[in-house]
Amino acid sequence: MSNSEYIVNTEKAVKYNKWIIALSVIIPIAVAILFGVKIPNVEPLGFLPPIYATTNGLTAIVLILAFLAIKKKNIKQHELLIKIAMALSVLFLVLYVAYHMTSDSTTFGGEGTIKYIYYFILFTHIVLSVVVIPFVLITYVRGITNDIVRHRKIAKITFPLWLYVAVTGVIVYVLISPYYNY
Repeated sequence: MSNSEYIVNTEKAVKYNKWIIALSVIIPIAVAILFGVKIPNVEPLGFLPPIYATTNGLTAIVLILAFLAIKKKNIKQHELLIKIAMALSVLFLVLYVAYHMTSDSTTFGGEGTIKYIYYFILFTHIVLSVVVIPFVLITYVRGITNDIVRHRKIAKITFPLWLYVAVTGVIVYVLISPYYNY
């Protein structure tokens, strides 16, 4: 199928644009607010960090599989894998917020060069985890509305950003895990 044969559903895309803007603003604000809320008289969910780190790792694997699927022109598999990656990202977010609403934050105890590496990775992970939200949503909407030319163009940005966020989430966990009080 040539690019000229794709029929873009612009009406559907316009409808989704409002949701993209709303979610791109609401999600980071909600996470920031909920991060500061502590649920009283609730047992800390200290078992969650390795689970949500694993979720990030699975997201990275699924993203790579989705990339390989589309390279093989297996569109259905690509779509399924992207939906799974999105579900894993949402699951990560829910688990992450639940942990921070019930547990005190863990302070990184490393010193020297590793401390600077950790904080650089953590900072870029946090910043890009906010930046990637509209990219993921726009990329997804362009795919489901058949705006394939523009989908491919933004996916070249979205894929490495999303993969970086997923992989650095695991790295952050590995670096801070010795300092958790389980």
